[in-house]
Amino acid sequence: MLAPLNSTMIGVALPEIMGEFSTDLVTGSWLVISYLVTMASLQPVGGKLGDRFGRRPLILGGLAYFAVASLGAALSSDLSQLLFCRVQQGIAGAIALPNGMALVREIIPAERRASRIGLLGSAIVLAAAAGPPLGGVLIRLGGWRAVFSANLLLIVPALILAWRVLPAHVVETRRRSFDVVGVVQLMAILVGGAVLMTGGARSLPPAATAGLIALLLALAIHFLYRESRQEDPLFQPRFFLRRTFAAGCAGVALSNLAMYTTFLTIPLLLAALPGWSSTQVGLVLSALWAPTVVCAPLGGRLADHWGRRWPTTLGLLLLTVGMGYLTTLQTGGDSLWVMLTGLGVAGIGLGLSQAGLQTAVLESVSRQQSGSASGIYSTSRYVGSIVGASALPMLFGGGDEMAGFVRVLTVVVIAAFAATIASLWIDHRPSPD
Repeated sequence: MLAPLNSTMIGVALPEIMGEFSTDLVTGSWLVISYLVTMASLQPVGGKLGDRFGRRPLILGGLAYFAVASLGAALSSDLSQLLFCRVQQGIAGAIALPNGMALVREIIPAERRASRIGLLGSAIVLAAAAGPPLGGVLIRLGGWRAVFSANLLLIVPALILAWRVLPAHVVETRRRSFDVVGVVQLMAILVGGAVLMTGGARSLPPAATAGLIALLLALAIHFLYRESRQEDPLFQPRFFLRRTFAAGCAGVALSNLAMYTTFLTIPLLLAALPGWSSTQVGLVLSALWAPTVVCAPLGGRLADHWGRRWPTTLGLLLLTVGMGYLTTLQTGGDSLWVMLTGLGVAGIGLGLSQAGLQTAVLESVSRQQSGSASGIYSTSRYVGSIVGASALPMLFGGGDEMAGFVRVLTVVVIAAFAATIASLWIDHRPSPD
């Protein structure tokens, strides 16, 4: 729960942080962007390290590292120190998160695996949804620094429990050289792509921007070629030759693009329309999160009973229908009910789909490779969020808010439907063989 909580909780702290350090929104927003980019870039690395050295030291080390980074953030005296500590939080989360999911793949029997991943998914969504209101309470009690120091309330008991119960076995016994060059290349590709997508290259001349894009494409091609020839690669391109793995990563990227873009667009639309209070905005957003929290364990149980494909496809189809219904929204008396109904159906769909999707991806590779697979899956999720957030200003801005909302929802529906189609390629009972 630490990773999603710290990606949403800081949003309400940004105004107070910018006021104390006398900075603008463009600079302050890097406290959010740097964390997301670091998590997206390094999760394959964290998962690969867990494949080599076992889950226990990576999870324990990641939790302890997150505690130190959180204390450093709470004690920061300027924005540069705070930004450095946010990057360290992202590194710590990238170390622990994929290995936690891989551990589930290793120790839970296949007939109960999706239901347990559904419970974890419910906790993750709950943490993301609780971030903004919890951050508001902490700021009123102790200022913005309390947002970071409160992480210890989760980390300390998690460390004690992990020390007592996590298995101590090491997955890999044969020592092989670590792919350091692959780590550097992957970070350069993802960070460079994130800078381009988030508008960080807008100040460059067009020729320089085109050159940067060409350089990133060349680096990506060389990275994939090099990794495909490595004995023990950091990023395994051959995973994507497995139909279930490729379909699962595509499904989570597209569905997260749809969900995250909608989550960002709704407050922008309601802020521009008359008669909407902050309480109503909170109610509308909870209509998306609450059904997801409730239905995620149910989706896992259905995936254990029916197989991984059909609950996932049904959930993503409901996501598409719910988002499509939102396009009928008009600025009239029933607009609140249209919003609640559309987001409620979409939230049910998200909850039903996520456990089967993630379980299928983890089961499509061997137990010894589950950390790498979990890291790549998580990176796919973050890529969907970054693409959606980057496209939002272009789609929503420029004149009438309702017209912009319809443009955003059109892209969202297309992405959700594409995720539904991709889920049809997931095997009912995936196997690494």
